[in-house]
Amino acid sequence: MGDYVWFHDVSWHATYAIYFFVIGICAGLSFLSYGSWRTEALRPLREKAAYGSFALLVVGGLLLIGDLSQPLRFLNILNPAYLNFTSPLAWGALNIVAFGIASVLYLAALKQGSQARGKVLATVTALLALGLPIYTGYDLTVHQSRPVWNTPVMPVLFVALAIASGSAVGAILAGANESAQRLLREYLLWSTAAVGVILVSILGTTNYGGAAQELTFMILTTGTMGLIFVGIGIVVGTAAPIALLLAPFGRQQVGVVVAGVLVLAGGAALRYALLMGPQQLQTLY
Repeated sequence: MGDYVWFHDVSWHATYAIYFFVIGICAGLSFLSYGSWRTEALRPLREKAAYGSFALLVVGGLLLIGDLSQPLRFLNILNPAYLNFTSPLAWGALNIVAFGIASVLYLAALKQGSQARGKVLATVTALLALGLPIYTGYDLTVHQSRPVWNTPVMPVLFVALAIASGSAVGAILAGANESAQRLLREYLLWSTAAVGVILVSILGTTNYGGAAQELTFMILTTGTMGLIFVGIGIVVGTAAPIALLLAPFGRQQVGVVVAGVLVLAGGAALRYALLMGPQQLQTLY
C-alpha cells in the first residue's frame, strides 16, 4: 500500500453525485405527496411535494442530458431498440421515463381536482419513485471490483437517503404547520438513523476487508475526502441532526427545519464521497 501514479481518470464524475442528490429528493417528495392521501397531517404538502418532485425530475434529467457527450442521444432511451436490457441503466432510464409520465398525469389530476384519479396516480407515482433511488444504488452495486459500491446495502442506503432528504425538504415546505412538522420530525429522525446504521455497516466491511477495501477506507476517512465524508456526511449531516431531533429544541419547528438543513448538507456530502471516494483508488494504482 504505497507506490502510486496519478494517471487514470474517474469514469463517474461529480455531476452524478448532484444527480443522485436531486433525484433522491425528487423521490422523497413523491413519497410525501402519496402519504398525504393516507395521513391527514401531510395534506398541506400534497401539491407542493408533487410539483417540487416534478421540478427536480426535470433538473435531474437536464443533468444527465448535459453529461452526455452528444446530448441528443437521450432520445435513444425512448427507443427500446437501443436499450441493453441486461444493464441496470436501461431499466433506470425506463423507470425515469415512466415516473415522468405518471408525474404529469398526477399533476393534471390534482389540477382538475379529481380525488379518485389523484389517489391512484399518487400510488403509481410513488411506486415508480421508489425505483429511482433503488436503480441509482444498483448502478453502483454491479461494479464488482470497486470497494463500497459492490455491496448489497447501496440501494437500501439510497432509499434511506431519499426518505431523509425528502422529509428534510418537506419540513421546510411545511412552514408553521405543527401536525405536519411533528410527523416529518419522526420521518427525519428514523430515516437518518437508518442512514447511520448503514454507514456503520459500510465502514466496518470496508475497514476490515481486503487491501483494496482498506485503501478505500483510508481515502474516505482522511484528508479532504475524510472532511466531506466523515465531517459533513456523518458528523454534521447524520449524528448532529439525530442528536438535535432528540433534544427539546428538536421538537420545535425551528429545530426540525435546522435538522432538515443539516440532513440535506449531509446527504449531498455522503453521495459525493461515496461516488468519488472509491474511484480515487483507480487513479492511484
